[in-house]
Amino acid sequence: MNSIVSVSSISKKYQLPLSNKEVPKSFVNKIFKKKELVEYWAVKDVSFTLNKGDKLGIIGNNGAGKSTLLKILSKITKPTTGKVDIRGKVASLLEVGTGFHPELSGRDNIYLNGAILGMSKKQITQQFDEIVEFAGDQIIKFLDTPVKRYSSGMYVRLGFAISAHLDPDILIVDEVLAVGDADFQKKSLGKMKEVASKEKTILFVSHNLTAVANLCNKTLHLEKGYVKQFGETGEVLNNYLSAMQNNLLEQSFDHIEEAPGNDLVRLKYAKLTPALIGNQLIADVRNSLKIDIEFWNLLDDQNLNISLHIFASTGECIFNVGTQPKLLNKGVVQASLTIPGYFLNDGNYLVSFMIVKDKSIVLFNFEEVFNFEIADFREDTTWYGKWPGYVRPQFNFPIQQVSQKI
Repeated sequence: MNSIVSVSSISKKYQLPLSNKEVPKSFVNKIFKKKELVEYWAVKDVSFTLNKGDKLGIIGNNGAGKSTLLKILSKITKPTTGKVDIRGKVASLLEVGTGFHPELSGRDNIYLNGAILGMSKKQITQQFDEIVEFAGDQIIKFLDTPVKRYSSGMYVRLGFAISAHLDPDILIVDEVLAVGDADFQKKSLGKMKEVASKEKTILFVSHNLTAVANLCNKTLHLEKGYVKQFGETGEVLNNYLSAMQNNLLEQSFDHIEEAPGNDLVRLKYAKLTPALIGNQLIADVRNSLKIDIEFWNLLDDQNLNISLHIFASTGECIFNVGTQPKLLNKGVVQASLTIPGYFLNDGNYLVSFMIVKDKSIVLFNFEEVFNFEIADFREDTTWYGKWPGYVRPQFNFPIQQVSQKI
């Protein structure tokens, strides 16, 4: 069978400035001192081949190179070395807003994207009503409004509707679907399955392993830019989950230039501490969990809050909790949270959190900061089957006999 996507030893190198730890002695030195650069390989020697109709899930931790790989395949950026051969029309849904002209309306952007895909105006018009209906009432109401006024959720709705309905041979989707609401995510995954059933090729980046397992026949696991494993989805996911059993409970960065983040915020310190009892070695369902977070805020007068998510190891979000917004200045910001015991069920979990500005603008999403396991614990029982669900609360639930009459 002829391949539709062939990736041969591609690598992508960036030159990143290395921040000086010492302030220059004079203003003149500061101007004329040459900035030191450090090489950073976002992806390194990545190779794989897909045939027509293959559905590829791309998984890995934050910084593994997933988004960079999709940008290369979408021809947004060129690889430093290596070769990519793609046969067919490609539709991409990457970062929020990618592929949109901010001054054009939603209506005009539908036609613009269709034209970029090589479709005629007549072909786009035939799909237009279906695209708008899929995007939902929120888009219909603002269809003739410039998209620069759209929320991130509206961008995602319209972007996915365009990409999925304009009949591409290859559909490339980054995990921007996480911005949409639960109903739209379900609707989008259903549409991807529909596209997949038509022998289209899909490349799908996601932390939701259940979605990857249900949609994809092949999976690529990236780790620090390298291919950790490529093959059948079941085998790759089993190995990925096994590797996650090694708990990550603390991250600390002494130097701001080495810390994850961007020019707005960077992670300084994060620690998850279970309140172990007696001689316990690992946390179980009885133990509370304390989460401490510190980050560098690099801008003054910012109205910020933290939005924290707990995920099951398969990708389902168990709950989301946020701090109250607060006006903060440049410097180190700290927050703490305690999750009570007898809340999470036994199992493996991940913690991610976002730094949010003005309650709606995500400055940075720190993904998979922790991964940890909670063991089972039971007493006064003779049943030891798997306790169902992700939460395991102990509510006051009394039972009593009110009569002995039948």
